[in-house]
Amino acid sequence: MAEVTSTIAEPQRRQIHIRRGRLSCVSGPDMGASWAVDRDVLHIGAKETNDVVLNDSTVSRRHAEVARTRDGVILRDCGSTNGTFVGAVRVREVFLTPETRFRVGKSELVFIPEDEVIEITPSSKSSLDELVGRSVAMREVFSIIERVAPTNLTVLITGETGTGKELASRAMHKLSPRADRAFRVFDCGAAPETLIESELFGHEKGSFTGAVQAREGLFEVAHGGTIFLDEIGELPLDLQPKLLRVLEQREVRRVGGARVRPVDVRVVAATNRNLREEVHKGNFREDLYYRLAVVELALPSLRERAEDIELLVSHLIARNQVQLDVGGEVLELFKSYRWPGNVRELANVVERAIPFTDGSVITLEALPDALRSPQAPSSHRVGSVVKADPSLPFKDAKEQLIDAFERQYLLDLIERHKGNVSKAARAAHMDRKSITRLLKKHQIR
Repeated sequence: MAEVTSTIAEPQRRQIHIRRGRLSCVSGPDMGASWAVDRDVLHIGAKETNDVVLNDSTVSRRHAEVARTRDGVILRDCGSTNGTFVGAVRVREVFLTPETRFRVGKSELVFIPEDEVIEITPSSKSSLDELVGRSVAMREVFSIIERVAPTNLTVLITGETGTGKELASRAMHKLSPRADRAFRVFDCGAAPETLIESELFGHEKGSFTGAVQAREGLFEVAHGGTIFLDEIGELPLDLQPKLLRVLEQREVRRVGGARVRPVDVRVVAATNRNLREEVHKGNFREDLYYRLAVVELALPSLRERAEDIELLVSHLIARNQVQLDVGGEVLELFKSYRWPGNVRELANVVERAIPFTDGSVITLEALPDALRSPQAPSSHRVGSVVKADPSLPFKDAKEQLIDAFERQYLLDLIERHKGNVSKAARAAHMDRKSITRLLKKHQIR
C-alpha cells in the first residue's frame, strides 16, 4: 500500500511521491505493535500468511484488508465472523482518512500515512546492471530503479520496442531483497491465448484436453521472487480480472482447481502501448491499469539519447568478448540513423558486424547493406531503389532483393508506429506473430 508517481514539477526537476503508511495496534492483545505498509493491499487476520497477523481469538483467519486505490485508501471487510467497525458502525467497505481508527475483533487499529517526496537527481553512474547510458534521461532511470527496487511496489515499464524494458526489470530484481529468489518472464503477446491462463496460474490434471498432469503456473514458480509480464497490453480482456485478483489477493487458483494458493510475488509489467488510451478504448481495464502503474517508469528511445550510442557500442563489443574499435564514419552513421528497433536493433547490428570485420576496426563494409545505404538514416525513404546483383544466380538474387525489401519495409513500418508491434501488424494486415517472426529474422528486435 504505497504508491509512487513521477511528475515533472518544473523544467529539469523530477520528483517521486511515495505514499507510504504505518498500521498501528492501539488496543487489544497486540497493542503497541506496528507494521510498515509498502504494499498495494495489506491483509489483516489471524492466519500466518497475512501481512498483519493479530493474536486475537475474535479475529478471523482473513479478516480485513487495507488497499490503496486511485481514489484513496479503502478498508474492506473480508467476510469476517465478528465484523469490521469504524466507531459503532459495522462496515463492508469504507474510505480511510488519516488517523481513522477501526476495530477488527477486539483489536483497534489506526492507519497513519507517512508520505515522502523524493527529488530525483540523475545517478552518477553510467551503467546499472545491463543498462548503459551517460545521458540525463538514462541516469534518471537508474536513480528511479535504485529508489524503487528495495520496495514491494508493482511497476509498469513503458517504452518502445527494444528500449530495454526486460533489462530494467532484471536490474530492479537484482537490487531488491528478492535477488536470490526466482525471476520469471512471461510474454503476454507471444503465448497462444488459450494457454495464457494455464501458463500464469497453473492447471490441475484433466482440466482441459492435454492436461495429463497437474502443473504449477509462473506465479507459483516465482513465489518469493519477481515475475516480469512483458507486453501486458496484449493480455486478453477476459483474463484481466484474474490477474487483478492475483495482484490484490496474492493468491492463485489453478485452471480446473478449487483450492487457492498464496503467492508472494513482486510484479513488474511492461508495454509499448499507451495503456491510458487502451483504457479509454475499452481494451484494458482501468482498475488493472492503476494496480499495475503504482510506479510508472518510462524508458527513452535510442534516438532520444544519441549521446549514449558510442558507450553502448563499446559495451556491446566488450559483451562479445572481442577487442575492436569503431570507425568514425560508423559512429556518425549510427548517430544519424533513427533506430526504430532501438538498443535491440543496435545490438543486432554490432553483433552481426563483428564476424564481418577484417582487422581491428569496424568499418562501414561490415554493416548490413540496408543500414549503410544512402537512404538509411532518413525517416522517409520514398523512391529508394534496390538493384539486383547480376553476378548471382537468379534464385539467389531474387532472395537477396526480397530480404532487402522485407527489412526496409519492417524498419519503416515499426518506426511509423513508434515501435508498437500490434499497431504495425494491424496496419500491414498481418498477424502479430508473423511480424514478430520477421523482426527476429532480420535482427530488428
